[in-house]
Amino acid sequence: MHDWEKIRVLAREGVPKARIAAELGISRNTVDRAVKSDQPPRYVRTRTPTKFGEYEARIRWLLEECPTMPASVIGERVGWPYSERALRQNVARIRPEYAPRRLDPADRLEWEIGDVAQCDLWFPNVDIPIGNGKTARFPVLTMILAWSKYPVALMIPSRQRPDLLLGMWDGISTFGRVPRRLLWDNEAGIGRYGKLGQEVAEFCGTLGVKLVQAKPYDPETKGVVERFNSYLETSFLPGRTFASPKDFNAQLAGWLEVIRGKKPRGKDQTRGQGLTVELEHMGALPPVDPAARWTVQTRLGRDYYIEIGANAYSVDPRWIGHRIDVTMDLSTVQVSTGGKVITTHERLWGSGGQVTDPDHVETARKLRATFQQRQGLPGYGVTVQGGDLAVYDQIFDIEVA
Repeated sequence: MHDWEKIRVLAREGVPKARIAAELGISRNTVDRAVKSDQPPRYVRTRTPTKFGEYEARIRWLLEECPTMPASVIGERVGWPYSERALRQNVARIRPEYAPRRLDPADRLEWEIGDVAQCDLWFPNVDIPIGNGKTARFPVLTMILAWSKYPVALMIPSRQRPDLLLGMWDGISTFGRVPRRLLWDNEAGIGRYGKLGQEVAEFCGTLGVKLVQAKPYDPETKGVVERFNSYLETSFLPGRTFASPKDFNAQLAGWLEVIRGKKPRGKDQTRGQGLTVELEHMGALPPVDPAARWTVQTRLGRDYYIEIGANAYSVDPRWIGHRIDVTMDLSTVQVSTGGKVITTHERLWGSGGQVTDPDHVETARKLRATFQQRQGLPGYGVTVQGGDLAVYDQIFDIEVA
């Protein structure tokens, strides 16, 4: 290769071929061939007969008749006596000549300013301690404005609809204004087959935002958030340990602040600067909180615990027998009756847990002791005269032996 280059350079400078051959220590014929050649010399290996070549004609005939025929069946039909791996590799090499290729090109989409926030769930492969020696894994709701690439992310307790709506409201509140559309995949908690869940529709109506679900098997539609999830996987997660879900969210929030100060690819401004520009093209936040919380309405029984979100929480036992309303958001469980809050607990993550307020246990003990002290109640301890049953024997002339 280097000799070919030198030969052509010297020949172009007018150096005689004989002198070129002498300087480079090669024959004049080699110099002649190099000067006449427009391309550098390449080694072309002569194809030698292979074992597959003996069967190739019959295999091609089978593929022409049935392009999708499995390699194992082809081997049986032609009597292939050699390695199955070699057969599969060679069949895979020539099959595209017969099987119609299904092409699915992906376009590069252009997003309008203030138009779309792409939403998704990221499932980090990390066990989070949740207390009592237990660990669990939780989804992270990610949202990113497609124009400015401004991201928000929050670990949530579950992928159930109330938690998804609460997480989305947290993200939109972080943006500070509302985009025209929210783009989701076919997440079950959002809706399926083009029909949104009732709470989701109410949420979008309050915000004045349109929620669009991408077609199945079309991840490129929300490629911005998909790439952000990959970025979380490779840049945020490695080398970190977490003490709790709250610690995870705290570390994630700190990392996001750094990322928002960087310029995304193809942009002349940071994500934070882009958000400032994009906010001018977005709608205002509603005056009320639109998120649908977990709710339970029931009558408090003797077992003064209520179950919500796969965990149990104690309630003031003085309200046994009353109708109670239970609401739960991402961090708090609240019990009320008649508009009066009677119990508040911090929400548990995971399932199968129980929260007991020591004051509730003590109140229940006192109520139970009072109930059992029947001697002190009216009507107890009074002697009542019993009837003489022998009178009935005399009335009916019954003789008792």
